[in-house]
Parts: sequence; C-alpha cells; structure tokens
Amino acid sequence: MGTILLATEKPFAAEAVEKIRTVVTGGGHQLALLENYTEKQQLLNAVADADALIVRSDIVDADVINAGNHLKIVVRAGAGYDNLDLKSASANNVVCMNTPGQNANAVAECAFGMMLFMARKQFSGSSGTELRGKNLGIVGYGNIGRYMAQIGRGFGMDVYAYKRNMDRLAMEIDGVTPASSFEDVFEHCQYISLHLPSTAETKGVINYHLLRLMPKGAMLVNTARVDVVNEDDLLKLMEERSDIQYVSDFIPKQESVFKEKFAKRIFYPAKKMGAQTEEANVNAGIAAAKQILDFLDKGIDTFRVN
Repeated sequence: MGTILLATEKPFAAEAVEKIRTVVTGGGHQLALLENYTEKQQLLNAVADADALIVRSDIVDADVINAGNHLKIVVRAGAGYDNLDLKSASANNVVCMNTPGQNANAVAECAFGMMLFMARKQFSGSSGTELRGKNLGIVGYGNIGRYMAQIGRGFGMDVYAYKRNMDRLAMEIDGVTPASSFEDVFEHCQYISLHLPSTAETKGVINYHLLRLMPKGAMLVNTARVDVVNEDDLLKLMEERSDIQYVSDFIPKQESVFKEKFAKRIFYPAKKMGAQTEEANVNAGIAAAKQILDFLDKGIDTFRVN
C-alpha cells in the first residue's frame, strides 16, 4: 500500500476530494491531504512520507523533490506543468505527469466568456460589437483549442487555427481553416485566443512583430500562460493603437501600468479562473489519481512529461 498526498494550496472542490479518495482507497492505497497550506515547509513535511503527489498550481521544485524520501511520481492535475521541476525530478528518478484534456472545456468556456464580456464593453451600457461573422484565431490547436473552435462556430464565427506539425485534415473536419503561420492568424483574425504551453520556445513569442498585424478592433485573449506574451511589446502596441483590447486569465506582470493606461481595454480576474469549475476539478483530480495507480501498480506512464 502506498501513500498518495493531495497537496493543494488552492483546494479541490469537496466532491472532487471525495471522488479522488474513492479511487485511491479502492485501489488499495491511502490518501493524505494537505489543503490550504500557507508555508512551503508544510509541503516539505507532508511529502516526506508520500509515495505519490497530486498538485494543482503548487510549485514542486528541487526542495520538494528532495524532501520526498519515498516519492516515485508527481501528477499535475491540469494540462500545464511548468510548476514542476522536471530536471530535479528526473535526477531523483521521480516520474512527472499531467492530465491533458481534463479541464479543456472549462478553460475554453472561460476564454470565450471573457472575450464576450469585453466585446460588449463589460456590459457597461456602451455599444459593443457582435461576434457573428468575425474571425476567431486559435494559436495552439490542442484540447482547449478544439473546444474554442466549437464555441466560436456556434456563435457564427469563422475559425482559423495554427499549430506546429498540425493535422490539416483534422482541422478541416472540425470546420476550422488551417492557418499557415502565427502571422496568418494575427493578420486575419479580430479575436485571437492563445493556447500555448510555456516553454523556452514560447516565452515572449507573442511579440510586437505579431501584435502589429492585428486588424482594427482586435482582441487578444490569453488563457495559456502569462509569459507567452511579451508585455513590453503589448504595452507599446496598446499605446500606439487605441483599438486593441487584451484579456488575460493571469494578472499581468506590469499590472500597475496596464491599469493606469488601459483600464477600459484590459480585463483579468483577481485569480486564475480557467479551470475553476466543479466538473474540471473532478475530472482532473480523478484522472491524476487513476494515473498514479496505473503507474504504481502496473508501471504505466502514458502521460509522462519528463
């Protein structure tokens, strides 16, 4: 029997915790909880006796990995995994996984909801714009991008998407026009939604070169990662063009500047909201638990990322 630690500074919904517990105990393992912790040392203490670790956006760095004397696997309940120190994990023979697709619909609905909110001028009483007949550009056509395309088409939008090594036929079957490049998306779409992972290649990839191509009245929507957008370049463009809007699921690094200069043209929630639905909580948590059991009991590492 192994101990699986569910360590969440931002806890799962109670329903998700109970369903995770059912999966874990049903598989003959034990679930330990560390919720709402406020100090890193609490996590270091709790992971010392754990064989497996489930986290959300919690930072699993070298200190955490080294403190896990029996740790064999860490699963990030979500798609992004830049909060996991993959190098340290590999050096300590700890497997890292994510749970791709489990919160995809939640993120897509959040992105579209924020986009609609800003298109209608935050429902302030001012005249906004309609989405029907506009072009929606999706940068990164994975699980979330596909849901975004479905929603966009439901609103009567023409959808374009770009992904490196993309399957053009699959996109066309989805009713999506394959774009030839990032530039193709930014040049032709009034609404651009980002769904890129945070990697060495993508950090700051949304730069002035791309941003300046956006058509009049364009909106950039970022539910990917805060660092895929070059904020200096975005600020420069918004200074030059009063028609550009920015929507983000992350508090900008230069929040004070954005608020001072462009308060009516930018929106972001106080906390990241993309995956904050009961359904996504349950789906990602259960997937993480099942993946851990498969690995501990059968050696299956399908969603390994290191």
